[in-house]
Amino acid sequence: MRLPQAPLTSGACGTNVGFGIRVYVKTPRLRRLLALSMAAACAGAMVIVNTVIYVRDCLGGTVSDTALALPRLLARWPDRSLMRAGGAVLTAGLVLGLTAPGLLALLAVWFILGAGSSLIQTPIGRLLRRSAHDGDRPAIYAAQFALSDLCWLVAYSLAGTLGVTLSVTAAFAILAAVALASTLVALTLSPAHDPGELDHLHTAMEHQHLHIHDEHHQHHHEGWEGPEPHRHPHWHGALKHKYAYMIDLLHPKWLAA
Repeated sequence: MRLPQAPLTSGACGTNVGFGIRVYVKTPRLRRLLALSMAAACAGAMVIVNTVIYVRDCLGGTVSDTALALPRLLARWPDRSLMRAGGAVLTAGLVLGLTAPGLLALLAVWFILGAGSSLIQTPIGRLLRRSAHDGDRPAIYAAQFALSDLCWLVAYSLAGTLGVTLSVTAAFAILAAVALASTLVALTLSPAHDPGELDHLHTAMEHQHLHIHDEHHQHHHEGWEGPEPHRHPHWHGALKHKYAYMIDLLHPKWLAA
């Protein structure tokens, strides 16, 4: 039995992180995801970096008390609109940290931050799948890991530096401001109407990329091209079709719906 072959869309570019990042920043829904990843990183960094400091220095607690302040929230939220709500929940949770909560109240704040993070992070896989062909998804996932890790690097640095040099309260305030700004940016980066398919016109072109002979690749061979999938210069006539729209070699720019 043969395993099904993933569609080939961008050839060698499919495993290239640079290609993935270019696709990522050109796709509105993924730019929104990046902004909300920054908000999630702010909340997560506050929990991971400053829990020990807060419980020990502000509440006079012990190491065993600190372990109780790290709850895990595992939940699934299917609707992409909840990602924006997640940014608002994270901001609210960080603002609640300004009230100097006791240990039990701190558990509630951490629970709110966990819930907000789940709202943002649970739909990520589906969002990435909607935004790339099978052959390009490794590059898109690599871009997500790289860019979200950059968000975490910034958030960790802010949380640690502010918590130590200023105060945990100052860290709550500044990270809440960053999370709010990130959420507001996310609201502007992706249009409310985000259809799965678009009607659009391809102009005629000649190019080359790794391909198989599917409905879009029916052309003459001279015998030297080798077995499919193969790469050689070939011609595409003008074509209008409905397409599950995403950025790739044939669609280098995002089209308005």
